[in-house]
Amino acid sequence: MNLPNKLTLARIVLIPFFVVLLVAPLGILGQNWIALIVFAAACITDFLDGQIARRRNLITTFGKFMDPLADKLLVCSALVCLSSMQIVPAWMTVVIISREFVVSGLRLVAAERGIVIAAGWSGKIKTTLQMFAIIFLIAGIDELSVLTNILLWAAVVMTIVSMVEYLYKNRTLLSDM
Repeated sequence: MNLPNKLTLARIVLIPFFVVLLVAPLGILGQNWIALIVFAAACITDFLDGQIARRRNLITTFGKFMDPLADKLLVCSALVCLSSMQIVPAWMTVVIISREFVVSGLRLVAAERGIVIAAGWSGKIKTTLQMFAIIFLIAGIDELSVLTNILLWAAVVMTIVSMVEYLYKNRTLLSDM
């Protein structure tokens, strides 16, 4: 297994630790900051695996499927936790998770036909906005609340835009059904 794929798997492994640190009443001083560090580390693996894979020509079918899945698992787990803590409105979490199901379903249809749909730029921008919004939300710095809200709304809008783009670009897959 190459380094980018190992980084993708590391991101998945970090998710349960992040969730426990974020929501469990462990009584650890600075628990949210530790959760923030774990989440940020997972986000960094997303950036690194893509950079390394492209620079070293280590792009694999496994990576094309697992990298976006790891992102979805990380972001969705964070949003579910933040919604349960009443930090993120539940409807925003539902919109984001719904988009992930739609795009994943489309990818499964494509895979059945031997087509791999790699992540597009709108999806990458969406993921970046989501990750930064989550980082700001976990940090909970009141002075940044306006920026945090802008990031969160931008993430929701970009989530919808990227879903529409994926559906439009792959409309032939849908019309053949």
